[in-house]
Amino acid sequence: MKKYQSLSYFFALITLTVLMACGATTPSGEEGLAQLSALKEQRSALEKQIASLEKQLEEEGVIEKRYRRVGLDELTQAPFQHYIDLQGKVDADESVAATARIPGALQKVYINNGDNVKQGQLIAELDNAVMLKNLAELEGKAALTEDLYIRQKTLWDQNIGSEVQYIQAKNNKESMERAIATLKENLAMTKIYAPTSGTVDLVYLKQGQAISPGMPLCNILNLNDLKIVGSVTEAYASKVKEGDHVKVYFPDMEKEITTKVSYVSKQINPANRTFLIECKLGKGDYWSNQIAVMKIVDYENTKAVAIPVNLIQTGEDGDYVLIADKTGDDNRAIVSKRLIEQGHIYNGYVEIVSGLQAGDQIISTGFQDVTPGETVSI
Repeated sequence: MKKYQSLSYFFALITLTVLMACGATTPSGEEGLAQLSALKEQRSALEKQIASLEKQLEEEGVIEKRYRRVGLDELTQAPFQHYIDLQGKVDADESVAATARIPGALQKVYINNGDNVKQGQLIAELDNAVMLKNLAELEGKAALTEDLYIRQKTLWDQNIGSEVQYIQAKNNKESMERAIATLKENLAMTKIYAPTSGTVDLVYLKQGQAISPGMPLCNILNLNDLKIVGSVTEAYASKVKEGDHVKVYFPDMEKEITTKVSYVSKQINPANRTFLIECKLGKGDYWSNQIAVMKIVDYENTKAVAIPVNLIQTGEDGDYVLIADKTGDDNRAIVSKRLIEQGHIYNGYVEIVSGLQAGDQIISTGFQDVTPGETVSI
């Protein structure tokens, strides 16, 4: 009873002190600083007295003991993967520009953007009116030289006429044949054929416009055999190899697929210190030069124990985490310190090489406020 009276008197003293502080006129300047310092000292002393008295009363069972509350996570084994993140793009193995072999004006264009064409399909023609007239003229002359040659050969076979006349007639005929063959070859060059099978993309020229060798009429994309191309920093040159698994995410499609590295370049780009990799993509509703976020798996542990990085603390003896060892009371646990060794880190999680195992109860919330050996509420 006497202890309760002491407690009542103590709290009355606190209340009186607070009322006196509130009722006093607020000083200023140095006097105010001095009073502020004095009040802080009083508060500190009162807090110590309160804590001491609460502890005493808890031990006597007068008031219920209060425990700090924490949250626990039970550790399990799960696959842990470390990725190399990079941005790539979709590329077509065959992206070919269709162009003319001789200069001229486009007389007919048979394709439009998005058309599917086959290799060797006629897609445009150049103006060939002059060549056709020249061919008709040459064919007329060829008929005359052919008739003269036949007549001269008949006479020569009968030993009539001179050998020079026969040879000259034969040469004229053969020269005309070669001229016609050359003109027909040039006439064939006025036709533009699809260099590969695929989809027509970006028809640059229209009927009536001029074209010359090297000037593209259109692009033809073969979207049946696509690949993803990306640049990897030189630091991972020894870690990336053909056959590595790659997760590819297409942001604009909100789609993710899994593929493998099909090619690794052996040349480092001196400008940005990166090397190229390729992944087979195959058929699909993709676009050439489409952005793709690539994640290359350079490390994998199928039975790893991983925890959030922010749960790890550092002390004089190394990195550690706080574990809760349950007592007989289901709502109580004792805090213990567990030294750990870290492995790979990815996306906010770290692989624990040693120090933890599946089934351990790690303190995930409130770990900043507790100390090893303390009993906590869970």
